[in-house]
Amino acid sequence: MQVLFVEDDVLLGDGIETALRREGHQVTWLTEGEGVLEHVERGQIDAVILDLGLPGIDGMEVLRRIRAAHDVPVLILTARDSLEDRIQGLDAGADDYVLKPFDVDELQARLRAISRRQGGRTQQSIRIGPLHIDHARHEVSWKERLVKLSRREYTLLHELAQHPGQVFTRPHLEKLLYGCCDEIESNALEVHIHHLRKKLDSNLIVTLRGIGYRLDDKIE
Repeated sequence: MQVLFVEDDVLLGDGIETALRREGHQVTWLTEGEGVLEHVERGQIDAVILDLGLPGIDGMEVLRRIRAAHDVPVLILTARDSLEDRIQGLDAGADDYVLKPFDVDELQARLRAISRRQGGRTQQSIRIGPLHIDHARHEVSWKERLVKLSRREYTLLHELAQHPGQVFTRPHLEKLLYGCCDEIESNALEVHIHHLRKKLDSNLIVTLRGIGYRLDDKIE
């Protein structure tokens, strides 16, 4: 998982970061609330672990700003143990609330739990520059113009658009489109990507040769 970890206590933060990395997570550690939203908006964060007692912008305000635009899972990690604080945090949009002191194994388990719950969610509406995907209707618009896509073109575009800027490998995308058992032509994926570029924009999907593909999150 790509975890955004926000904690101003350097000693505690170092220990948690080490434990998360040992579990195989990729961790971005911030010591203040400033900059959190910028990282989330890049679309590559799978979960946020958020302290509330941060310098500058309070953690609760950071949570509200995240929830105003994103549904990324947020786990609050704090010493604020009153019932009122816990209710306020959960009502503001936190997926879980863990009190300090805590057991690292429990933190890991709770992180896995909110990640599983997120796996069942699907963004119903995605806007990236002139691209708009209405997942409830399976409709795609480019610069306010409705674009007709095939089933596999839509599936491919939706996968890339849910994580703009993130690189997806060829095996991942082929499995998504064709499953594990279907025999496919060697250039089948490229054909779908060619069609999407032709129907939407030639620069929308970026090829990283030998690595995979990503959606350009700066497209205009």
